[in-house]
Amino acid sequence: MEPRATALVTAAVRGPGLELLHELADLVLDSWLDQPTLRILSDEQLAERVAAEGATVVIVETDNCGPALFEQPLRAVASTRGDPTNVNIAAATAAGVPVLRAPGRNADAVAEITVALLFAATRGVIGADADVRAGDFYKDGTIPYQRFRAWELAGKTVGLVGLGAVGRAFRWRARGLGMNVIAYDPYAPDATSTLDEVLERSDVISIHAPVTDETSGMIGTAEFAQMKDGVVFINSARAKIHDTDALVDALASGKVGAAGLDHFEGEILDPAHPLTTFQNVVLTPHIGGATYDTEANHTAIIAEDLCRLFAGARPLHIVNPEVLS
Repeated sequence: MEPRATALVTAAVRGPGLELLHELADLVLDSWLDQPTLRILSDEQLAERVAAEGATVVIVETDNCGPALFEQPLRAVASTRGDPTNVNIAAATAAGVPVLRAPGRNADAVAEITVALLFAATRGVIGADADVRAGDFYKDGTIPYQRFRAWELAGKTVGLVGLGAVGRAFRWRARGLGMNVIAYDPYAPDATSTLDEVLERSDVISIHAPVTDETSGMIGTAEFAQMKDGVVFINSARAKIHDTDALVDALASGKVGAAGLDHFEGEILDPAHPLTTFQNVVLTPHIGGATYDTEANHTAIIAEDLCRLFAGARPLHIVNPEVLS
């Protein structure tokens, strides 16, 4: 019988899954979100911490898990991401360490920020709020009803680029708003539109694809040119999927009538960037998944899979199942 595990947990964890984790292991809780400044441990720093705690299980979100970590006698490493890009899978597999992940943990959260960006971009919410705070009810001799008239979303067509967990979570919300939904995703059987159809038919285009060699830069100058005049462009996924310079040009020409973005390459947008000059663009700093529910979801997913692993069963969300044999 395996001795009781000690788990170093540097991810944010909460909810019923945390109770299960307490049953499975002695926990060393040290969330990266509880630090006064941003803390992301390097592979060597994480390995040293694991050794100091005598941990045999590691649950991380942002820390780097590489060769140094996998020199430790580990039973499992869990990344609370859907795609565990912070884990060196080859090194884990070579060491025989199972790697767990948490797919779909933030699907509802990102779908909700997509709805928020869509309304904020199309209804002038940010500008209207600023006018109220500044007392500019009659700015330039106009009334708010004149300045903020807009088309309703009900009855419009929204085209989804990507129909994974987030795309599906947004799809039913868009339908609930009375929108017609079409989708392009070569890996989803129920996404029945081509990319050309999505670009040409949609009043709103919403990006929900992961960053891969196929998707990097897939929305560029030619793709913006295919879109309807005045299209609304929403990207709550990753900035790398669209060409930002091409988007700026499309906004300047009026081809894109409004945009909402939740991510920028390098995570920070220069305040002097041209995107900040457009009143019809809403910018948020990669907060789509930042909900307490996301933390509860990934805690439960990881805890349940650790329970399966410890019981000798196959975890549902293991990246390298070959190590089990």
